[in-house]
Amino acid sequence: MGKQYPGINADIQTFIEQQHIFFVGTAAADGRVNISPKGQDTLRVFDANRVA
Repeated sequence: MGKQYPGINADIQTFIEQQHIFFVGTAAADGRVNISPKGQDTLRVFDANRVA
């Protein structure tokens, strides 16, 4: 079961930055789901509530 956090704290940010792969998921209005793996050095944590 997943957990929800009020924001990204320093421990979570460190964990995120150590990952070699992550997944981006989107869903269309008709319910079609697309999950794509991403990797390398492409994910950035800007602050406690924003990543890109």
